[in-house]
Amino acid sequence: MSIEKNQIYEVDILDNGFSGEGIAKINNFTIFIPQAIKGEKVKIVVVKVLSSFGYGKILEILKCSPNRVESDCATYKRCGGCSLRHIKYEETLRIKQNTVQSLINKTLKNKIKAEETLGMENPYFYRNKAQYPVGIGKDGKPVMGVFANRTHEIVPIEKCMIQNQQNEKVAKFILDYITKNNISIYNENTRKGLVRHIVTKIGVKTGQIMCIIVINGYEIPNEASLTKAILAKFPEVKSIVKNINIQNTNVILGKQNVNLYGNGYIEDKLGGYTFRISPLSFYQVNPVQAERLYQIGMEAANITKDDIVFDLYCGIGTISLFMSKYAQKVYGIEIVKEAVEAAKTNAKINNVENAEFLCGDVENVLQDLLYSKKVMPDIIMVDPPRKGLDKNTIQNILKVRPKKLVYISCNPATLVRDLSALEEVYEMKKIKPVDMFPFTSHVECVALMELKNC
Repeated sequence: MSIEKNQIYEVDILDNGFSGEGIAKINNFTIFIPQAIKGEKVKIVVVKVLSSFGYGKILEILKCSPNRVESDCATYKRCGGCSLRHIKYEETLRIKQNTVQSLINKTLKNKIKAEETLGMENPYFYRNKAQYPVGIGKDGKPVMGVFANRTHEIVPIEKCMIQNQQNEKVAKFILDYITKNNISIYNENTRKGLVRHIVTKIGVKTGQIMCIIVINGYEIPNEASLTKAILAKFPEVKSIVKNINIQNTNVILGKQNVNLYGNGYIEDKLGGYTFRISPLSFYQVNPVQAERLYQIGMEAANITKDDIVFDLYCGIGTISLFMSKYAQKVYGIEIVKEAVEAAKTNAKINNVENAEFLCGDVENVLQDLLYSKKVMPDIIMVDPPRKGLDKNTIQNILKVRPKKLVYISCNPATLVRDLSALEEVYEMKKIKPVDMFPFTSHVECVALMELKNC
């Protein structure tokens, strides 16, 4: 029996997939169904059929899961950001643990048990950075929000349940000013118009806010008046930046920043350390969970004053400074020049003298440290981008053989891929999922490997 588009079926949801979607079988043919939950029976219409699987859309829920809840967000289905918003929070943590475990079972020889996902006590309004595209709505007025899932249509957001509320208020105020003063809005199709994005960042511990207005040009009409209006309404704003992005690109921020107010950065505190956050620097968007994530990494590494530690993909030095308290010396490596400068500044303002930061591609700088400067690490900490480690870095780790490897990952698929390349030499000791992005399908992990026969 062939499965065709627009056919209607009643199906049982057998499991939830990596993005939280329900999984059903029709004559052993796999159908993925967004917003369906394991254990439910649903009536669906098939909306897409590929060679080995298809997609369905719920028409009616015939048997409801006890883990289903009424969503507290009117736009989550269109936004696509919080794909698990219809599921009880405790169940989302189990889904993420199962996601990691499934990847372990498929990829690793050592079928280690993934620990329970570390959740948040209050999984709401946790994001310290908001990036709002600006466009023209159907009523012809400027609109700010998020792109609809897999499109560039802007969905207006009245209240986002994961964004910091003060960040949202500041961004809405800027949009209101732009609207009232008839400042033009960028059109992706014509590449005309000025304002492209409104970006806000907040130091959760300090309350300091940065506003970044991304423009397709070089000047904002009445910049001084805009700055004055923002500061009058929000005295906690410590930095206002004009970001120049005249490229035809999906990248939000351009490379040129002009300070309209402040020093071009704000500060936040994490684990007792002070960090400076600039427009282009990476800083964990959920600092509450980031602090817990790093603590798990520290405890796993069990660093001593005899240890030399390499921190690969160190960003602005957050993990490096955490480790510096326990280590003899920490070397942080990062390819983004601005982030390395920020890391050096962060070390200075925190009076950390045993952390050194090097700029360049991890593969090249690591080889220089190992083979030219003859610096050998006892422990390597890695926190790579979603694509994971490159093959040369893995080979260098296998050559040097530090006694411990701590791998912090934002992508469990590339995590287990890389761990599989290391497990002949290293023993898998721990994988702890951490819920950095509640109600989304994303999960962070901390993995500990120890050298065999060490």
